[in-house]
Amino acid sequence: MGLFSRRHHIITYKPRSAKDHDSPLSPLLSPKYPHHAFLMASRINLDMTSVPDIPLPKAPDPNVDPVGYLRSIYAVRERTQLVMEKALKNQLHHFTVDMTKFADTAHYVVAIIKRDFEPNYSSIPPHGRWQHFDVGGRPRVDQLMATWLSSVDAHERTRRLIDLFLVSVLLDAGAGTKWQYKSKESGKFFRRSEGLAVASLEMFKMGMFSSDPDQPCQVDSVGLGRLTTERMAKGLQVTEDNPIDGLEGRTNLLIRLGDALLNKQIFGAEARPGNMLDYLLSHPSTRASSVPIVPLPTLWDTLMDGLSCIWPATRTQIDGVSLGDAWPCSSMPSNPNEPWENIVPFHKLTQWLTYSLMVPMQKLTNVHFVGVELMTGLPEYRNGGLLVDTGLLTLKPDDTMRGLDQYHLNATRQGQPNVEVVPLFTADDDVIVEWRALTVGFLDMLLDKVNDLLNLHDKDKLSLAQMLEAGTWKGGREIAEVSRPNTKGPPIMIQSDGTVF
Repeated sequence: MGLFSRRHHIITYKPRSAKDHDSPLSPLLSPKYPHHAFLMASRINLDMTSVPDIPLPKAPDPNVDPVGYLRSIYAVRERTQLVMEKALKNQLHHFTVDMTKFADTAHYVVAIIKRDFEPNYSSIPPHGRWQHFDVGGRPRVDQLMATWLSSVDAHERTRRLIDLFLVSVLLDAGAGTKWQYKSKESGKFFRRSEGLAVASLEMFKMGMFSSDPDQPCQVDSVGLGRLTTERMAKGLQVTEDNPIDGLEGRTNLLIRLGDALLNKQIFGAEARPGNMLDYLLSHPSTRASSVPIVPLPTLWDTLMDGLSCIWPATRTQIDGVSLGDAWPCSSMPSNPNEPWENIVPFHKLTQWLTYSLMVPMQKLTNVHFVGVELMTGLPEYRNGGLLVDTGLLTLKPDDTMRGLDQYHLNATRQGQPNVEVVPLFTADDDVIVEWRALTVGFLDMLLDKVNDLLNLHDKDKLSLAQMLEAGTWKGGREIAEVSRPNTKGPPIMIQSDGTVF
């Protein structure tokens, strides 16, 4: 049974006025986008009768522990649903919602999925970093592992992949519209997430994140502490003509990761990310059955607590504690006595990391995760851009003008885009916070609708991670390529600091 195949019902919103019909977006599904072969996710044949029921911990009480609650995975879906309630009444501050476009969006996502996977929907891998490493159909992760001695056992192989995946995900904030990376191995150019994946893989193989010259394929605290903006620029091939958004922010994030790895309880004496595998396998909440069974909140708390010091201190705080990727939102309830109530948490990079790290742990060491249904869709510009480009969401006129003014101001700076003008905002702008909350909520809605349109039921339903991989993330990218062919950027631009999106 696959990593994401143990599905539970999630309460979602049902559109009230959308009708199914052929999507007018079908011209976007042109032969320009050929059928792709994707690496099938390994599926472990577990006898579910042998897997004991493991109760998941309850969410922290926000009235008692608001910090713990807003940092929990439970809070992401619960808080974004409050924004969705206003969305379905068209009472948002920054966006107009046209639910007559909901069916169009769902049909477009379904068409993308059918084009690439019909009828083998069970072969869709979960959304994760592994696929980005294998861009262009080249199995780079498998090729990397083939270079390791046969004496390197499955646990050490998993540790090394966790090392690689963690660094790569933390580098995976928006790269901007101009940056590209030329692979030293193939000579091919890659951009955006896949470019960052290939770049981080080649930097990893060169030992850029390791302090041990005899073992380049690892990440450790000392190796990360040696990073500088200049070294990162060289590794990412950044020049004046090939700029990347947030280079300094990315570099500082990895340097702070080096400090976080000094937590010996989680990352061991070697101060390596991969040692969290041993921590998880020995955790009191992990059960031994036919395979190790780890509750999703255990992995989540490990990442949130273990990496808490890496996020910029200027982010939203309560009682002096940084909340990470969590932001005030004007569409949320406002209570001066309970300041936590107007905050929406996303923890996008932590969720992306969680999705990504589960895959090697499952494939190589047969770890089974329960409670994966707590994860949400990723509130980033591909998924969110899909909702705007299909007409489901429209930015209101005043915000559009404000964003366009900011775009034109930004375009006067060297290396910044100045074609295909779109509204631009910083990551903490209320527009962006509202947009990201809507992205989480509508992805839940789309999952129900997509499964209905594919006529998939019960155990055959796509998981949220599969829909992200095969439909919304990919569909958001492809509709952006058609709508803005010069930059291939999103319909709303985020001024990235290298730590969000």
